[in-house]
Amino acid sequence: MASFVRALLFLCLWDLSRGEIVYSVSEEVAAGTAVGNVAKDLNLGVPELETRAFRIVRGATKRRFDVNLKTGALFVTDRIDREEMCPRTPRCSVVLEAMAHDPMRLYRFEIDIVDINDNPPVFPVDSITLDIIENVLPGDRFSLPPAEDPDVGANSVQTYKLGASDHFALDAQGGSVELVLQKHLDRETVSKIRLTLTALDGGKPPKSATLAVAVNVLDINDNNPVFSKPLYKFQVRENTRPGTKIGTLSASDADEGVNGQVVYSFVGHDRPGALDSFSIDPQTGDVSVGGEIDYEERAGFELRAQARDNGHSPRRTSCKVLVEVTDENDNRPEISATLLARDLSEDVQPGAAFALITVSDRDGGANGKVACRITEGLPFQLQSSYKNSYSLVVLGPLDRETVSAYNITVIATDEGSPPLTSSSVVTVRVSDVNDNAPRFPGAAVQVYVKENSPAGAHVATVTAHDLDVGENARVSYALVGRSGGGSPASAMVNINSITGEMFSLQTFNYEEVKQLSFVVQATDSGVPPLSSNVTVNVFILDENDNSPVVLPPYSEHGSVNAENIPYSAEAGYFVAKIRAVDGDSGYNALLSYHISEPKSTNLFRIGSSTGEVRTKRRMSDNDLRSHPLVIVVCDHGEPPLSATVSIDVVVSEMIDDAETTFRQAPVQEKNFSDLNLYLLVAIIAVSLLFLLSLISLLAVKCYKAAGSFSKYSTPVITSHPDGTWSYSKSTQQYDVCFSSDTLKSDVVVLPPSFPPADADLISINGGDTFNQTQTLPNTVKDSDGAVVA
Repeated sequence: MASFVRALLFLCLWDLSRGEIVYSVSEEVAAGTAVGNVAKDLNLGVPELETRAFRIVRGATKRRFDVNLKTGALFVTDRIDREEMCPRTPRCSVVLEAMAHDPMRLYRFEIDIVDINDNPPVFPVDSITLDIIENVLPGDRFSLPPAEDPDVGANSVQTYKLGASDHFALDAQGGSVELVLQKHLDRETVSKIRLTLTALDGGKPPKSATLAVAVNVLDINDNNPVFSKPLYKFQVRENTRPGTKIGTLSASDADEGVNGQVVYSFVGHDRPGALDSFSIDPQTGDVSVGGEIDYEERAGFELRAQARDNGHSPRRTSCKVLVEVTDENDNRPEISATLLARDLSEDVQPGAAFALITVSDRDGGANGKVACRITEGLPFQLQSSYKNSYSLVVLGPLDRETVSAYNITVIATDEGSPPLTSSSVVTVRVSDVNDNAPRFPGAAVQVYVKENSPAGAHVATVTAHDLDVGENARVSYALVGRSGGGSPASAMVNINSITGEMFSLQTFNYEEVKQLSFVVQATDSGVPPLSSNVTVNVFILDENDNSPVVLPPYSEHGSVNAENIPYSAEAGYFVAKIRAVDGDSGYNALLSYHISEPKSTNLFRIGSSTGEVRTKRRMSDNDLRSHPLVIVVCDHGEPPLSATVSIDVVVSEMIDDAETTFRQAPVQEKNFSDLNLYLLVAIIAVSLLFLLSLISLLAVKCYKAAGSFSKYSTPVITSHPDGTWSYSKSTQQYDVCFSSDTLKSDVVVLPPSFPPADADLISINGGDTFNQTQTLPNTVKDSDGAVVA
């Protein structure tokens, strides 16, 4: 409904402003060019254009005009191309509609677009080709496409011009353009004629366009083929292979196309069979050998060749062909070889002959003289015995392992021209001698065997390779020398003499033997036999096969050990220290301590690495007077092994004061006076001062001792806030745990390498030093022999 109202209002306004103003403007004027003044032509004041919102509301699809509201001028806003706006029309105009408000009125303008000569004539194609047969009669006409010009009136195409031509004239009337033949055509004289047609419009200055006209003169068959010469002479060698080209016949025809296509053939011969010996290519005229040519049978041939075109009425011509056969070296040398020995030993002496060679050639003269040689780079030589007879002799040393057989090519060449060559291959094998000892991959073999492996277990396999063959390469294995412990290797290890597999003859114990070294010898079966050795190092790997052993004064599970503590013992009171050793090594010998029973009590604790049993709190009246404890000592093997010891801790009212003082840890009072506080601070300050002095003294001593012990790996002991110590030597470090009661914590540190039987042990914190003691590698023990880290 709203759209209908708007349409009705538009019609009413149209009726009120049906007056129309016509303007004129040339195409291609610059943007901004004024066409007219609408304010003046519509009797409107210039200010009224803005107040009434004067604007163009409808016109061409592309807006090319607008009104300047400041001046009232109608001006060009975009490029005007008459040929684009009004193609192929003599008159071009644009209708614009403008609207003003208050009151609302509609105005109509018509603008005529004036044409200018801005377009040249254009031919529909750049070039055209006319095919005209050469026997066409003068006066025949041939149409050409006319040119077109988008401009109109005088600016359109007005005239045509044709370039200079002896054969054609131009006739352009009523919009048609034609070529008129003036002179007879001869393709053999002129086969192509090129003309230029020019179209001119009536502009000032005029514009033009050109059309390239190519006239192809078509041929008729009016010429005979002609050979380049009446007689052809060729030569051919005897025994030339069929298909070999010996010459070419050439004939030409002035015509073209099928009329000028020449076909060659042989049409006559002097004797039967001549045409079987030669052939001619119909298209190229190539003369080739067609069959066997033998100079001794026939020395020459006389043939007749014909050339014919492919026109509708073929034309022909012929010529004579003479073929001369020349003799040549057509017999190859023949080679005969006789072997004196099929196999050559690789230790054969240079100069030994092993084959006779004879050569011959059926040709005579220079063609029958033969020279003989063998391929270079071989350790052999060809020696002449007498005419056409040779001997093959050894020139240098032979090595079967490098080359086991030789293919000797004997080459014979005659002196013909060209020379003929033949060859024959003489194959000779090289037999083996025992000149290579068996070889192991390396000088030593490293083998790892777990301890407690059963007797007869596979230890390793050694393999030696011999470059010889047959019996010379058959290898047997044997043990030689003694093992690392001084016993014969055969008493501990057995080896399969054929396969090289080694098996243990006993069970190995890491705690007794850690390494075996012996020598395996590989011997071939040659005469004389050759051998080589390899060292086998067998390393025994430790297994967790030893349980921890509790050291005195405590015994293992089965007997009860008693310890007394006072009722007044404070938290941290030292009760007992469990010491244990393990015969294994590494993690298998790393021990930890745990309280197994009773599980309900919370009165005692044990250091997992030190084995020290201490109280966790003070006694109370509810606690029992006797506490049976079961201590479990475990190693870290897979699976872990353990030992237990029982301790009966008895709480007594009276214990010697010295022992109490020695065992009891410092007690922290719950209530104390200010004087006690000052005393405690003073004691702490003095203790820190003493500790700093002790560390400084130790550092100075270590620095002075560094010069004399620089060639050894000096152990360094480092303290930790949690009451533990660490021991390091070279690149290995050991954690050492001390109890708070340092008077009873003796530590023994072992060097990082596997110690020999007489290794010394180092004692720390005043403990006794023990020598000749069985120890575990990479472990730390206290003075009682307990493993603590």
